[in-house]
Amino acid sequence: MAEKTYVLDTNVLIENPKCIVQFRNGEQNRIVIPYAVILELDKLKKDQRLGYVVNQAIAVIQSDQLLSILPPYPISEEALKKNCDGLILEEIKNSHLDDPIFVTNDRILQIKAQLYSIRCEGYRDANPFKSESERFTGFVEPGDNPIPNSFRWESGHPYFLGFNEEKSIDYSHKVWGVKPRSVYQNLAMELMLNQDIDLVSIQSEAGFGKTYLALACALYLVLEAKNNPFNKIFVVKPVVEIGAKMGFLPGDIEEKMAPYIRYIRDLVVKLHEGRQANRIFLDAEAQYVRFNPNKFEILPIAYVRGMNIENAVVIIDEMQNLSRTETRALLTRMCEGVKCFCLGDSRQVDNPYLNETNNGLNWVVKKFLGMRNYAHIVLKGERSRGPITDMVLRSGL
Repeated sequence: MAEKTYVLDTNVLIENPKCIVQFRNGEQNRIVIPYAVILELDKLKKDQRLGYVVNQAIAVIQSDQLLSILPPYPISEEALKKNCDGLILEEIKNSHLDDPIFVTNDRILQIKAQLYSIRCEGYRDANPFKSESERFTGFVEPGDNPIPNSFRWESGHPYFLGFNEEKSIDYSHKVWGVKPRSVYQNLAMELMLNQDIDLVSIQSEAGFGKTYLALACALYLVLEAKNNPFNKIFVVKPVVEIGAKMGFLPGDIEEKMAPYIRYIRDLVVKLHEGRQANRIFLDAEAQYVRFNPNKFEILPIAYVRGMNIENAVVIIDEMQNLSRTETRALLTRMCEGVKCFCLGDSRQVDNPYLNETNNGLNWVVKKFLGMRNYAHIVLKGERSRGPITDMVLRSGL
């Protein structure tokens, strides 16, 4: 097959910094980057949302010895910065490349390329923007440097790369009557039950059971597991409303929180029906279930400041709605004998002041990845909570 010359636009590099390897196909094709694209990356590296992925793209370009960079079109730097799209096309036209293929997902730029008689195509394997909590799935590729408490595939089974041990996960957990519905749920349980891991973060789209699994593991650790220091479960949840605001609610803290935590209460009752957990209720048979505050407590984030949490399992739900400051304030409340599960989906940020990368869940992955007592995993699979949710996830709604 004849060698092709691909010229890559900025948006292609941002959508997948490793696309260079795909386009080269070994050493079959030639990859070229316009100088104007380098300028655009330099400008975007300060963007709060895109900065980290731009830096990844720059690192790939720097390390690639076979890649070529087109010389700048002979006009001023200031003019280059103002009209990068037009200058990219000028650079390609004046480069004397042999039948270059310009790859961009900017449709207006595709039309302009046609006017310049430049072959053009879109990046067919483009993925939606991904944060660190989505990009690092909990698995490393064969040959990559192992990350503490990650997995890799070996002989069809996930292989655990723990800080203190390595083993094949060829067995399935059953925790508080809950059996995993996928290999990823089983691995999440493996991480949450591991005595050497203090902090586990779990990323997934809606419906893959992260809260249910975390509650099942917490019940087991507090009520059943031997030689564990845990005697209480805390569930911490940011209170962020979707849609129209409900205004002030009457009653004590439990009554005020009731609309926001109903799903947690329902999940705990479901687990209790499968296997009794009477000690976490004041009266498990009452029509309105109330939790025993000595064993199970749900807290809004505002009530955590000043607390010292010890000998407990802490579940932080919907962590994508916490800021970096709130995340730091919350995690620094954790004393001896604490195991913490951080749950969320960085693509479902409801807090108007946060985004896919600037949120508590993503900050945890960014700062803690590689530490000996931390682990992260992405839950996925073909089935979520039901067929309608499955349609939403498949369609990308």
